[in-house]
Amino acid sequence: MQGSSAEPAPRRPVYLDYAATTPADPRVISAMHECLGTDGGFFGNPGSRTHVFGRDASDRVERARESIAALLGAEPSEIVWTSGATESTNLAIKGSVFGADRSGGHIVTSALEHKATLDCCTHLERHGFEVTRLRPDRSGSISASRVEEVLREDTLLVSLMHVNNETGTVTDIEAVGAVLRERGVLFHVDLAQSTARLPISVARLQVDLASLSGHKMYGPKGVGALYVRHGLRDRIEPQIHGGGQERGLRAGTLPTHQIVGMGVAADLIRRGLGKDRERVAGLDRRLLAALAQTQGVFLNGNQARRVPGIMSVGFIGVSNESLLLALRELALSPGSACTSHRVEPSHVLRSLGVPEDRARCSVRVSLGRYTTEHEVDYAAQHFAECVGGLRALASVTPAQSSRPAASSVGMTV
Repeated sequence: MQGSSAEPAPRRPVYLDYAATTPADPRVISAMHECLGTDGGFFGNPGSRTHVFGRDASDRVERARESIAALLGAEPSEIVWTSGATESTNLAIKGSVFGADRSGGHIVTSALEHKATLDCCTHLERHGFEVTRLRPDRSGSISASRVEEVLREDTLLVSLMHVNNETGTVTDIEAVGAVLRERGVLFHVDLAQSTARLPISVARLQVDLASLSGHKMYGPKGVGALYVRHGLRDRIEPQIHGGGQERGLRAGTLPTHQIVGMGVAADLIRRGLGKDRERVAGLDRRLLAALAQTQGVFLNGNQARRVPGIMSVGFIGVSNESLLLALRELALSPGSACTSHRVEPSHVLRSLGVPEDRARCSVRVSLGRYTTEHEVDYAAQHFAECVGGLRALASVTPAQSSRPAASSVGMTV
């Protein structure tokens, strides 16, 4: 690690949890401020079109809608505002299934999905629907061929994640989309982790519904969007009823400041994605090279298809609970932020076939726009010191691992 011993420790813990949430960009915060008080003048209710305050707020909302559409290669009329990716996913899955005007049917998802998707599917099972939860293949991925194998005549919807929020594995959405479009099956994709990391074209990916989250893309929390392909709105059953906003698909007063913030965040990503990706990829390589100097380090997931900046890394003989307590100078999590309070191993790692002892030794590290080289070097050094200290206390050596994980789901750094 170049210069890590000579440079001082950061004044605050190093933030390595960008997959949980991203800090809002200062330009986002500035734009949001204009919509909160009388100084900016854009505080009005976007639904109050009878006066200038409402019309100005509505104009800002529609400008943000155009920004989200441009990021996805979609039309503004295909964007529906929500409170976040969880609501978007609920609206996409429940809305399309209940909107099919059928008392039952078949849904396909995977065991690797976010809890929003998995819990929606569990809810639908209680209403008479059947759910197939695909497990990854030997490479740790969900393939188009595997999806095609389980399709049935009554399959209503397939819901998959683009970038896994714990391992960073990228699903070949384009290949799956081609299969489903040919079969006439609706396709919902969780884009929460990919919008700030990969170029997105909903037309190329051939998706019908897609969930986005503002706070995963350097925007504010509490706002998200659902892409609904043109012609499908009438097939979606609203899940929130009230004032008829969003053309009746999602009721509730639109939070102008949050929507504007998400729109600015989308513009910034569209203009700077290439630079951000290159920079994070370099930090990712730097961190892996530094971690490799510690014995008994392994990675979970399909490394050949991993997006830079999200990794599931483990240290043989060191539990993630002990490690997180020791790593007081690093801010990271054992896995998804939605399930990190639980003691049991990650459902994602279990579904990948990672042995339980290794799953309990794994943490998620995620980098982003504001991560620095110094922070990466400091983090790697801190990992090495804490892992070494914990192993010494427990009298454990890296060689004492119970068994190696399969090369497809766990590899030594």
